[in-house]
Amino acid sequence: MKKIILFLFSFIFAFGSVDVSQITAVENEDTGVIQDKNISSKNIQQKSLEKSDNTILVFGAHLFNGNFKNYNQRVYNPDYKIAVGDQISLKIWGAVEFERVLVVDSQGNIFIPKVGAVNLLGVKNSALVNVIKAHVNRIYKSNVFVYADMNAYQNVSVFVTGSVNSPGLYQGLSSDSVIQYLDKAGGINLEYGSFRDIEILRNNHVIKNIDLYNFLLKGQMDLFPFRSGDVILVGNVQNYAFVSGDVQRPFRFELSNDIKTLSDLARVAGAKPIVTNAVVKSYGEDHKLNVSAYNKMQFSKVLLQTGDEVQFSPEYISQNITITISGEQSGLRNLVVKKGTTLEDASRLIVFNDQSNVNALQVFRKSVAKTQKELINAQLKELETLALTSTSVTSQGAAIKAQQARLILEFIQRAKQVEPKGQIVIDNPKSYKSVILEDGDVINVPSKNNLVIVQGEVSLPGAFVFDKGKDLKYYINLAGGYGERADTSKVLVIRSNGKAEKYNGNLAMHPGDSILVLPKVESENLQIFSMLTQILYQIAVATNVVLNL
Repeated sequence: MKKIILFLFSFIFAFGSVDVSQITAVENEDTGVIQDKNISSKNIQQKSLEKSDNTILVFGAHLFNGNFKNYNQRVYNPDYKIAVGDQISLKIWGAVEFERVLVVDSQGNIFIPKVGAVNLLGVKNSALVNVIKAHVNRIYKSNVFVYADMNAYQNVSVFVTGSVNSPGLYQGLSSDSVIQYLDKAGGINLEYGSFRDIEILRNNHVIKNIDLYNFLLKGQMDLFPFRSGDVILVGNVQNYAFVSGDVQRPFRFELSNDIKTLSDLARVAGAKPIVTNAVVKSYGEDHKLNVSAYNKMQFSKVLLQTGDEVQFSPEYISQNITITISGEQSGLRNLVVKKGTTLEDASRLIVFNDQSNVNALQVFRKSVAKTQKELINAQLKELETLALTSTSVTSQGAAIKAQQARLILEFIQRAKQVEPKGQIVIDNPKSYKSVILEDGDVINVPSKNNLVIVQGEVSLPGAFVFDKGKDLKYYINLAGGYGERADTSKVLVIRSNGKAEKYNGNLAMHPGDSILVLPKVESENLQIFSMLTQILYQIAVATNVVLNL
């Protein structure tokens, strides 16, 4: 059982299409077949369209969620030609009374008592009453009235093939729409199927071309009668562009004659009124990435290329930025300052109090936190690959590595949840004048506390009163000493200014310091050992937290 699950994990990660957090593999007790409880075809499609940290969705994907396939539509179609099996509701009154639902037989006839057989095969719906009335009037010359209507259209079987999720032969009514049949086939494949290149074939000839964008954007649907044996062929997507930013529809769009320029794309994507600019990333024939920026006046002149990534955004010219002041201070929490303001300038606007530690100001920045998060995630991905591709020549060794892989995967899932603080290391108050603030920066004013925090692999993690002249071992002892899993060669001291220092046996302690005791890393694989050690260091420095293995 364990080997099967390990193989499933290895297979999925090798092809990179599913996040391990989505998987629950179970073994059926009766059949012994491994089943996936959580993954649907839609989840797999969505994962396959992930691009970096952003999920790129396909315009129109919401069509195929079962809302069409579960219903049939019986609509009057004057051009529908009556076929074998159709039901005709016939009423005759006047000199003679007759009311019955008649079925068109295998020869295309219905039988009316005292009138005889009436051939309706191929008769248009609009001519139904006149054809029947003509036959009735041959027998009853006057005072006889006729009414006829299609009671139910014949069921037809239509082939759905091409770029759909479940190609096959599907049954429905001849009056059903192409969307209903596509929904029955699991919808268009979101990775490579086209919403704009759909052909209806009859007797191996194309009789109609369907563009679902007409329905998605304009609500227009060309209804026509299907016949048994018709084929719905969905082509592959050819030309497309990705849209993000300040739009109502951040999707992948297929390009065509009505979507050629940036202006067209802004229209179908629902660009918000605040949009003034667009950044276009194009991949040329020389395999080089070209990035261009355009203002709204240029949109109609910019032709799109396949694979373009377009981000619509407003461009404001601002001379001011907003910063947040937190911590031990008595002034305003939010300040608006000019661009180019330094930390030294901002410190003059902060209302300090008696408990403010003016010489240990901390700056937290979103862009720094994002970079730290990206670095950690990149290493976690590499660790994930190493853990799942490690092999062993013996069955006992394989079982051990399977267990180790499971533990590493659990660690990776926890590590993905950590959120770096994005603290900028300021080693000296004299550096305040060289730290230029950015919009959204948070300046934290620490209090003059006399505490040292000890956490990680110690017996009693906690905060302890600073005692001048005492070394790191003193505080470790206050915390009950090292834990059984502590790696005494990997002890970090995080200063209040964000600077991280590795304890080497001689390190002066200061109020506000945090001591982080990292856990031992046990692995025969040197690459995994090195990677785990590096990740633990990065998380400790970026979050000031020790993550247990």
